[in-house]
Amino acid sequence: MFNRRIVLALMALLALAPAAHAAGPRKPLSDQDKADIARAETYMNGVTTLKARFQQYAPNGNIAEGTAYFWRPGRMRLQYDPPSPLLVVADGSFLIVHDRELGEPSYIPLGSTPAGVLVRENVQLNGKDLSVTKVTRAPGVLNISLVESDDPGQGELTLVFSESPFQLRQWRVLDAQGNLTTVSLYESQSGISLDRSLFEFKDPKFTKPKLNDG
Repeated sequence: MFNRRIVLALMALLALAPAAHAAGPRKPLSDQDKADIARAETYMNGVTTLKARFQQYAPNGNIAEGTAYFWRPGRMRLQYDPPSPLLVVADGSFLIVHDRELGEPSYIPLGSTPAGVLVRENVQLNGKDLSVTKVTRAPGVLNISLVESDDPGQGELTLVFSESPFQLRQWRVLDAQGNLTTVSLYESQSGISLDRSLFEFKDPKFTKPKLNDG
């Protein structure tokens, strides 16, 4: 049976869970760091649609696979391969996490989750609500780690980019116990036509909640 910890790990990924260790003093960003952050922002803002296969590695060793779809701004779909019952859809307003074995889907306002950075209209990695904690490099790889600006004690999200070509290849997050969840992308295709219905969640048993404007 599909392990519920994958569901919880994914939700931690999409709405960062408390980190296991308090954030320490940050090293000032170098000019090269700032240039690489700007390069990542330019890339992400230049993506309109993207389709890719993904592998998700849970802290307990479970591996799930599927297909990811992005349509910026505001839309995303993580379609897990069978036998996984999990589906994740961002419809422009909500992030919807649905496990068919567990029943009722969870609706998370998209603007309240740092994972919205993947599909927000204007990506600013080191801006008003997100701050870069560190930039690291390995041969052919750029890593940019982020925290919430107002509460850096919350979890740290790391975006991983390949250099040739420059593309988002992975994101990672720590859970409350310091365990790492990783989602890796491959076979990416960008700028392709996608069916808008991919980003609509339809479940006749449940009614979509309304956003609280007040």
